Amino acid sequence: MHMTVQMPAAEAVGARTAQTPNERTVQRVLVTGGAGFIGSHFVKRLLAAGDSTITVVDALTYAGHLGNLGPVLDDSRVTFVKGTLDDRALIDGLVSDSDIVVHFAAESHVTRSLGDAGSFVQTNVVGTFHLLDAARTYGVDKFVHVSTDEVYGPLRTGTAREDDPLCPTVPYAASKAAAEQIAMSYFHTYGVPVCITRSVNNYGAGQHHEKLVPLFITRLLSGQNVTLHGRGQHVRNWLHVEDNCQGIDLVMRRGLPGEAYNIGGGTDLTNKEMTALLLAEVGATWDRVEYGPDRLSNDIRYSIDSSKVRADLGYHPTWELTAGLAQTVQWYRDNCDRWDTPQLAAMGASANGHGYVG
Repeated sequence: MHMTVQMPAAEAVGARTAQTPNERTVQRVLVTGGAGFIGSHFVKRLLAAGDSTITVVDALTYAGHLGNLGPVLDDSRVTFVKGTLDDRALIDGLVSDSDIVVHFAAESHVTRSLGDAGSFVQTNVVGTFHLLDAARTYGVDKFVHVSTDEVYGPLRTGTAREDDPLCPTVPYAASKAAAEQIAMSYFHTYGVPVCITRSVNNYGAGQHHEKLVPLFITRLLSGQNVTLHGRGQHVRNWLHVEDNCQGIDLVMRRGLPGEAYNIGGGTDLTNKEMTALLLAEVGATWDRVEYGPDRLSNDIRYSIDSSKVRADLGYHPTWELTAGLAQTVQWYRDNCDRWDTPQLAAMGASANGHGYVG
């Protein structure tokens, strides 16, 4: 691994070559937020494919952790840079030395956005602008913006398709929708080859324990109770992180610029139904579950139609939900050092079902 920590752009990267995509045998991919939950899984997938050199830029906030990358950091094809999207000189240098940008970096926890909307706007909107503007200046072959199904807002019935209007109801989702609009404006105005992915609630190994699945698993494993908001009737669609990364990889390689792609798992569950699966997997009973008041602006239901990415790009999720949850629970059993911390003990026991990006 080549590691740089908060270095000036000129020291962290080199100059962009004049090669065309067809002349390259190895693509240079910049992964923002690559030490986070989904980003780190994506980096591992790229390395396994064997046709990329990867630069990971991550601010290493509470949700980013070098442990998510693990042995990847020893791979000569990976360079890690600690930095933020606000550092325009750094971002310019990184983008100028990249063929593809895959943009995961974001503030992603809905509940946090209710009390600190400004940081979500700064990171998710302004930070995305800096990346896009660098891509416009230096040119890239593809810019993949990783977004969320929450931009569609709540649905009482039916499923959201890519051409449906965006109607976000909470600051987090609004910041992601705003970032999407800026991204598409850079496609239409400047020709930046932008693709957007909108995924559902992810779960899997290494997710920060502020999200529903890891929070419930870790609290149950440590002998604590969990709390459902309301009566647990909010509906979410669940997707193993490796399946999401499959979809993002397909969009990166085959997606058409100017298009959005829903990436779902086809598994809609109420939070109470998900809790039942987690209780069974951990070996706990319902006396460990409490009910609390509903969260402010807690959307009742999300559901997406992912037929476009399946038909156009060949996306096919491979993880069955119960097998994926079993794998996830086992990871938390085997990695207590990553989550059995004073911070977990200090966290509230409730969750609202938002299990998307970290």
